[in-house]
Amino acid sequence: MRFVMWIFRLLLFFMLFGFAVKNDHLVVLQFFFGSSWQLPLVFVILAAFTAGALLGVTATFASLLRQRREIGKLRKQLQRAERKRPAEAGVPTTTEVQAPETF
Repeated sequence: MRFVMWIFRLLLFFMLFGFAVKNDHLVVLQFFFGSSWQLPLVFVILAAFTAGALLGVTATFASLLRQRREIGKLRKQLQRAERKRPAEAGVPTTTEVQAPETF
């Protein structure tokens, strides 16, 4: 299976390399106030892909941090509720379940 994955990776690399070689024409990027850059098309595509990937990772990371913070709050609430419940109800703190006796 590893051999197949390496063949796939090499094939993908050579396809992307061929794409880069075929698209080496200059592209003019027009900015505001009359400024412009001339770059190969491959660099423009690579920069757009990198910017999109970074934006996606940032959005995912922000969502992950929000979820972790909420999980932390819920854990604290659960610990407070577990400490409060046995003291109020007079319930033993052990969670062992005793099986009924059989005759």
